[in-house]
Amino acid sequence: MTNAILPQDLRSVRFRREREPGWKRLEGLVARVEQGGIASLGFDDARDLTATYRQTINSLSVAREISLDQALLEYLDNLAARAYLVIYAPQASIRNLVANLFIRGIPQAVRRSAPAFLIGFGLMVVGALLGYTLVMRDPSWFYTFVPGELAGGRDPSSSHDVLRASLYDDAGGTHNSLASFATYLFSHNTQIAIMVFSLGVFWALPTVLLTFYNGTVLGAFFAVFAQKGLGYDVFAWLSIHGVTEISAICVAAAGGAQLGLAILLPGDLTRKDALRLRGRDATKLLILAGVMLFAAAILEGFFRQTVQSPTLRLVIGWGMGLVWLTWLTCAGRPHRETGV
Repeated sequence: MTNAILPQDLRSVRFRREREPGWKRLEGLVARVEQGGIASLGFDDARDLTATYRQTINSLSVAREISLDQALLEYLDNLAARAYLVIYAPQASIRNLVANLFIRGIPQAVRRSAPAFLIGFGLMVVGALLGYTLVMRDPSWFYTFVPGELAGGRDPSSSHDVLRASLYDDAGGTHNSLASFATYLFSHNTQIAIMVFSLGVFWALPTVLLTFYNGTVLGAFFAVFAQKGLGYDVFAWLSIHGVTEISAICVAAAGGAQLGLAILLPGDLTRKDALRLRGRDATKLLILAGVMLFAAAILEGFFRQTVQSPTLRLVIGWGMGLVWLTWLTCAGRPHRETGV
């Protein structure tokens, strides 16, 4: 007894016979790209890849319309999905993605966030000026701004010699004391950076307050040394790692401000969409802050203890600042084509 051949089966066989060479061609090209990347194809093969992909999509649409057999539909579905991925999905490796993030993504995000940066740096500067002014007029303000564990014995009651020894490690026991203080300062600033970013979503108010407060701490600390004639020395001591470290806090504050501005000023977007859009740049700023804090830790660990010249401390600290500024303002800009 023989099985009858249904008209639907005949249509599937004829449909496959007419179009199968194109599917096989596409399948071979897709396999090559999956193994060697899109660069493994020449010009003609790349052209055939897109042409046979469009033909396969058309075949899949027709096959669904006339209800051909399920096995053929599944084959075309799978082939079309694989071809879509090799044509449209990003072909960059993880290394290229990371390189693109640092060459273009982060610098462009920084430039797009210029208003938020003005907020972050402005709050830090205003806070520092306020802390400095108040402590210079009345040293008791120092205890209002600076926690005892952060001061580490360096307060208005300290003598010139004690304060100077803490900057240059030239007295017994001050080396370990200064190392402990610097470690605490770095830990403190890292926590501040995380907080000013993460709390920015609450209408940016906590970000504003924390950044401003951190500025008052710096200003008050600087004033104590300035009162004893050590303003230049402490400025150089802070610069060697502080230019990078304090800038990292301002970067994190800018990221937090981006989140806050998305909530406060969403523009024509919904707050959800504005938060999603600004959150992309904010995340890049947080990554940048982390990189800068890591660099500050290296500067603090290797140079702060060994470099004793205040001038050299300034050169290293502000030289690093110039490196950051050059990277963030110049990298990732489109090349201008000049006509002949």
